[in-house]
Amino acid sequence: MIEFQNVTAGYPGRTVVDSVSFLAPKGRITALIGPNGCGKTTLLKTACGLLSPSSGQVLLNGRPTASYRRRERARWAALLPQTRETPAITVERLVAHGRYPHLGFARDLSAGDRILIEKAMEDAGVLDLRRRELASLSGGERQRAYIAMALAQDSQALLLDEPTTYLDIGQQYEILELIQRLNRQGKTVLMVLHDLPLSFAYSHWTALLVKGRLVAYGPSEEVFLSRAADQAFGVSGRKLRLDGKDRYLFFGGGEASRP
Repeated sequence: MIEFQNVTAGYPGRTVVDSVSFLAPKGRITALIGPNGCGKTTLLKTACGLLSPSSGQVLLNGRPTASYRRRERARWAALLPQTRETPAITVERLVAHGRYPHLGFARDLSAGDRILIEKAMEDAGVLDLRRRELASLSGGERQRAYIAMALAQDSQALLLDEPTTYLDIGQQYEILELIQRLNRQGKTVLMVLHDLPLSFAYSHWTALLVKGRLVAYGPSEEVFLSRAADQAFGVSGRKLRLDGKDRYLFFGGGEASRP
């Protein structure tokens, strides 16, 4: 659904990603991983039209992003950036901002908009927090509120930039379980994650960037077994089966051989 075709992109005087090609399949969770500064956030911004590639193109549902008008593009992809302010508003008002790309000049919410806002809060588990000030919430609650705002946009795909950053371990699992539930409801997800164990445990596909270039891509299990992530991060990985689920461990100290 989100396809990068030989995308080169960056900022004035600085190329960040170079000739990157991969597909985030419809209805699946794709993790975008790589060392700091490798271009993960740049690719997300290019996917949703905030940045224009200097060469190549991004396709949303088979069409170049450049061919979409802003409102039309908002129906296909919603971006949740890593760095955000905490405005002095309630959860419900924050979630309502997700409808703004669809509204007219007066920005009046229709009955249909309010239904979508209500459903987004319910799906993200913040309905009981609707009247709480955003600043009064815990980190996990606040992240769920922002995910509800992205859901209210009613897009086919969610682009999430490190959705577990600054959260404690319990909150990280809470957010990733929520993302899995949304995926099972039909949302396509492309997310940047810095935590390798969580990335491999919660994604169907993985794209690995190193210094702006794609060095591995495919089903997450295949990328894990290729040891490309081990080499990129200077770690060694293991997979364990615990409580009926695959768990991944990474540790430093060189490339120990896996049994």
